[in-house]
Amino acid sequence: MGTPSAAEVAERAARLSYGRLLAILAAGTRDLPLAEEALAVAFARALEVWPRQGVPANPEGWLLTVARNGLSNLYRHDRTRAAATEELILRAEERADRAVQADERLSLMFVCAHPAIDPAARTPLMLQAVLGLDAARIATAFLVPAATMGQRLVRAKARIRELRLRFALPEAEDLPDRLADMLEAIYGAFGADWDGSQALGLPEEAIHLARVLLALIPEEPEVKGLLALMLYIHARRAARDGAVFVPLSEQDATLWDRDQVIEAEELLTLASRAGRFGRFQCEAAIQSVHVQRAITGKLNLEALETLHGLLTQFHPTVGGQVAHAAVRRLQGEPQEALAMLDQLPDAVRIGYQPALVLRAHCLRDLGRTEAPEAARAAILATQDDRVAAYLVQEFGRPLRK
Repeated sequence: MGTPSAAEVAERAARLSYGRLLAILAAGTRDLPLAEEALAVAFARALEVWPRQGVPANPEGWLLTVARNGLSNLYRHDRTRAAATEELILRAEERADRAVQADERLSLMFVCAHPAIDPAARTPLMLQAVLGLDAARIATAFLVPAATMGQRLVRAKARIRELRLRFALPEAEDLPDRLADMLEAIYGAFGADWDGSQALGLPEEAIHLARVLLALIPEEPEVKGLLALMLYIHARRAARDGAVFVPLSEQDATLWDRDQVIEAEELLTLASRAGRFGRFQCEAAIQSVHVQRAITGKLNLEALETLHGLLTQFHPTVGGQVAHAAVRRLQGEPQEALAMLDQLPDAVRIGYQPALVLRAHCLRDLGRTEAPEAARAAILATQDDRVAAYLVQEFGRPLRK
């Protein structure tokens, strides 16, 4: 394997260190756009200089120095800020020195998850600020126009500057809620393209982000739970990718990524030792039960019933309620599953595809005459062509409208 090129080293620095470098620069100025501009100039300078002069022994230090110099120059061109230049750059330098002992990305992540930031902007802002993803790529993942996402990010950064939010850990009493927002943001990034159908690499980026967070606060069991949950799901990618949809119950477990499954199991075990059970640990535990099916040949429905019941307490969602009802059906209680579906809001019962599919299954199990019509509604509501083809095979071709 040859020596990496200057471009490859810069790319690696961007992936591994972008968030830390940006946080160091922004911590002193509290001006995220200005810090981004200075860092962008530093990376551009690296691609220009490193191929000629060679890659420096400390690429991150080089980038930080150039960015700090650029930040100083940017301030000098703004007379209204000129008086503060020396103090702000000094703060950034002091923080850079401390970064050897404390990674500033954690502070940046907490700023992105601050209650003052629009909830719709928290995940995108974290993806851009900590991982360096561009607005167009994030917009595609969240199914909004690039211009809309760009404006959303600009407003969020302006809000940080306007309120002069501190790039620091929250107070102890605020930490649980802020951490919950952060975990939700990371999982939102993962879920935006969990099956990789958009080829955006977001699942991998979200897993990387969770690893960064775990390295910074390793004592938090819910961080372990989130990382375990994503690893369980991501480990099955090879078994579900392809021209034909394969549901979890029918997947070839030999195609699962064994290393990711083992790591997820270890993380979940470590998380349980803290004695603080939470939503993401619960979801990861549900995935672990499905993994055990591949080993024992039997799905532990009793464990799933207990875990789904707990999940509806920790984090009640429509998806969770439908999944819980699906477990009831697997336990041989389709009538009870239908009753649980009937408790959902009308809009959900009519338009939520997983609920429609489960209803069709339950009605068929009960031999009800409305089962074919329910199957038709489920198939017509399915956007994924592979899933629709699977349901046609399962239920038969839908009736004409």
